[in-house]
Amino acid sequence: MVHLEKRKVLVIEDEHSLRKDIVEMLTFEGYEVFEAEHGLAGVRQARQHHPDLIICDIMMPELNGYQVLEELRRDFQTQTIPFVFLTASTNKEDRRRGMDEGADDFLTKPFNVDDLLNTIRVRLEKHDEIIRRGRAEVSSAIILSMPHELRTPLTVILGFADIIMAETDHLTSNRTHEMANNINKAAMRLYHLVENYLIFAQIEIAENDTEFIESLQESLPFQPNALVELAAAEKAAIHKRTPDLKLEITADATVKIREDLMKKVIEELVDNAFKFSPPDSEVKVLLYNDEDSLYLVVIDHGRGMSNDQISRVGAHMQFDRKLYEQQGSGLGLVIALRIAELHQGTLTITSEQDVYTAVTVRLPRSYEA
Repeated sequence: MVHLEKRKVLVIEDEHSLRKDIVEMLTFEGYEVFEAEHGLAGVRQARQHHPDLIICDIMMPELNGYQVLEELRRDFQTQTIPFVFLTASTNKEDRRRGMDEGADDFLTKPFNVDDLLNTIRVRLEKHDEIIRRGRAEVSSAIILSMPHELRTPLTVILGFADIIMAETDHLTSNRTHEMANNINKAAMRLYHLVENYLIFAQIEIAENDTEFIESLQESLPFQPNALVELAAAEKAAIHKRTPDLKLEITADATVKIREDLMKKVIEELVDNAFKFSPPDSEVKVLLYNDEDSLYLVVIDHGRGMSNDQISRVGAHMQFDRKLYEQQGSGLGLVIALRIAELHQGTLTITSEQDVYTAVTVRLPRSYEA
């Protein structure tokens, strides 16, 4: 994975002098460092900054280290961040408890600079390797699913075309129109599949092209308000659910992203929301910003997703396909995720089964004119 920005480390430590020393050491080594003086502040900082690694003391006020770890492992946005405990204890039970709750490593106080730097380096490398393997599995899954995904609409197109050619003299205009409509729907589905596979392949190649990523991140800034409104309305019309679409667009920020890629993100998220929610249920699209970021949020009230399903988004899966029989490969969500990541953003999902799903894309805002 190409990293064009500094790796971010969050230090949660209530002892001021030790926290200051760690922050200074890591800053000198080229890391972007955030700090928190107790556990509750640490959880807030982790959710705000999405660090690449967290170093956390165990005995602290507000929330202790175990409670911090428990909070972060419950949150989809922070659950996979490498987590290193700082502890003055050599008790095996303490270490076992930390590992059982999801800690990645321990640093025993007092420690030297080399111990700290080596631990961070090893944990970041292992995390990057896990991500690389996951990406490889995604690519394999796509290659394996491609023949079936392409064959299904092709079968529809060829089947109806054969009927039209064989029975031209006996078909009524209504029947011909019906079959032509089915051919058109299957062709549009095929077009969408091919388009997504091509975009995904381009993104996979781009992840190893530093020059291309830099060019993406230096795209001309633009305000996507009108684009969000138009793209969402088009998808609602395609699904014949225009009354179900609710827009709340209040952003006044610009972002550096190509308009075609931003449009792709909007289209895939809104399309999924309509596809996986029943007619006459609301699909809400929000666009707003704070001082640092712009947020696109799409909320539907369909069948929802379990925590396990959310955690496997990157594995390119369409969940419960046999049960629900929705069309589509499930690749759109993965494409939206990758586009956000290429622009130093994030995609997160919150959901309650049979109640709602909310997908949030966060992109860094631009202050350039």
